[in-house]
Amino acid sequence: MIEVKKSNFFLNKEVNTCLNNIIKNKSFANGYIFYGAEGVGKKQTALQFIKEIFKQSSPSENVEERITNNNHPDFLIIKPDSLLATKSSESSDIEKTIKSGSEIIKIAQIRNIKTFLSQKSINSEKKIVLIIDAHLLNEAASNCLLKTLEEPSNGIFILLTSRLNLFLDTIISRCQIVRFRSFSRKQIKSILKEYLDTSKLNINTELQFEDLINSANGSPNQLLKNIEIWNDFSDQIINKLDSPIKNSLEILEISKSISEKLEIFQQIFLVNLIQTIWWRKTKKISLVKKLENLKFLLRKNVQPRLAWEITFLKISMEDILD
Repeated sequence: MIEVKKSNFFLNKEVNTCLNNIIKNKSFANGYIFYGAEGVGKKQTALQFIKEIFKQSSPSENVEERITNNNHPDFLIIKPDSLLATKSSESSDIEKTIKSGSEIIKIAQIRNIKTFLSQKSINSEKKIVLIIDAHLLNEAASNCLLKTLEEPSNGIFILLTSRLNLFLDTIISRCQIVRFRSFSRKQIKSILKEYLDTSKLNINTELQFEDLINSANGSPNQLLKNIEIWNDFSDQIINKLDSPIKNSLEILEISKSISEKLEIFQQIFLVNLIQTIWWRKTKKISLVKKLENLKFLLRKNVQPRLAWEITFLKISMEDILD
């Protein structure tokens, strides 16, 4: 595991200034949408925001610990449920599921919010509901949430998302959007220097480090995950993926190795990294598109080894034709 020398380094200063002013003036909206790319600190910031709100009402309470342990009586957190346990689902629900194709927020969970808000607050002036990956609301759940937002209540809603385009316009119009911007390369490098023990990172060259930063798409959290996964890769995998593979036998061997040794989330990370490296070397948009399709196949649970083989073979054929 990567050793983090300090905590809370994902928190966005610009966003924090905005939220601190809201807390100071007690100018709370009924709903907030924390919007930004994956891994830019939305959840960490939301939890800190919630803690500060509760501290205003009950400064003597052990708010930090209770929120961290999710046992505060006036706090409810909603997360996507797995569709694997559901007998059926609408196609529109599946289209909204961008992570693994198997998660959704269902209407029963939103109805639970209405029950929660109908009860009197115990330790604070407001009850707070945090919805993780709120873009995974199915249609029925979205409509139910909209009605809940429209009704006067003693609740504050905080919706976290990386896909604002999947929200109902009516939900967006009833919430205050808090935008989390991706970090610049300079900011990410500064974060690594200040908060991580870089002497323990297994990164051999500055070029590898730059590729890892680029593949994180401005997300410090994603960069940490990238480095963790990178450190678990064998030299066999790393060395063969430095450039597009042309030999068919090597393609079959590396595809077999990747599919057998790596979990799907690691394979998707590897595709992101390959895209970064190969784009730097070839500047071919068609190659990037083929790799993008590979990620789609992996997320749709297509047989991984077959997906890698087909993609690499198509890329090698393109190189031959060129």
